[in-house]
Amino acid sequence: MKTFFYSIKEFEKEYLINANQDQHEVTYSHLSLNIDTAILAAGYDAISVFTNDDASAEVLEVLRENGVRHIATRSVGTDHIDLAVAKQLSITVGNVPSYSPYSIAEHSIGMMLTLNRKLILANQNAHQYQFDLAPLIGYDMHGKTVGIIGLGEIGSIVTKILNGFGCKVLVYDVVKDYKKALHLHFAYVSLEKLLAESDIISLHLPFTPQTKYLINQETIAQMKDGVMLINTSRGGIVNTKDAIEGLKTGKIGYLGLDVYENERGIFFKKHTEDEVKDPLLLELLSFQNVLVTGHQAFLTQEALTNIADKTIENLSDWEHEYYKECNSKIGKVAALDEIL
Repeated sequence: MKTFFYSIKEFEKEYLINANQDQHEVTYSHLSLNIDTAILAAGYDAISVFTNDDASAEVLEVLRENGVRHIATRSVGTDHIDLAVAKQLSITVGNVPSYSPYSIAEHSIGMMLTLNRKLILANQNAHQYQFDLAPLIGYDMHGKTVGIIGLGEIGSIVTKILNGFGCKVLVYDVVKDYKKALHLHFAYVSLEKLLAESDIISLHLPFTPQTKYLINQETIAQMKDGVMLINTSRGGIVNTKDAIEGLKTGKIGYLGLDVYENERGIFFKKHTEDEVKDPLLLELLSFQNVLVTGHQAFLTQEALTNIADKTIENLSDWEHEYYKECNSKIGKVAALDEIL
């Protein structure tokens, strides 16, 4: 299947080449998909995109006018694609339902430990030959209450790891599985109870109209003073301005973000020194108790392999369906000829 790959990074290209094995005719581009670059896919059957690409309604219309019938996103989330419009235009969308939930779960735990034990400051001090321990006091994870908002595959793995630390785990999710709760040693609670009792809160839910700005001035006010907040899911779940106010007042004592609500056009690229930078992100980065990683949680060898394999598999499945449909039509024509 002739496919145009948008937003390709050099580190993922080799994984895609290995997965493809010349099965499909592909073109790799570092350019992101948007209204200006959609025309580059003219004459292609499919495109492949990533989380920061713009597959909004107007972009999809340009793609369909130019022959694109399939979109393979190299991600679990599809919030960067207008699925309703894609369906109207008969554009098939395929994602990577599960590439490595361990990569994101482990990154979440890593952020908790890094913030708690002030590892970045300790490393900076050591490189300056300063070994004063006074500013580096943390706390035991053992016995702390951790709230997990969203118990999908990633949230479940985070819960397993926290069990090993001896944490008390509270979970808020609209879907409840009490067998899983018994097996993973956690308790389902209301969102209000989770916010009020958790020392650490970790977000593991998709971005939807219902979850947009779930973490806002009102929900932050319900949290413990000095709470640690971790977000490795989607940036738009946290209202950044409200989180900054929480940092200023001390309500949020630690903030770990692998995602940012305005990350499109910022993350996944190198920037020049004289480039105009996002003022909200700069303010966020001015706090010593804030850790930001640029949508890095998925970045393991295993995850990149699985993403590439599933993306190529989606293309192969669509191609198989296309030939199956063509053969079916040929068969019907042949049968009609026999009748005539």
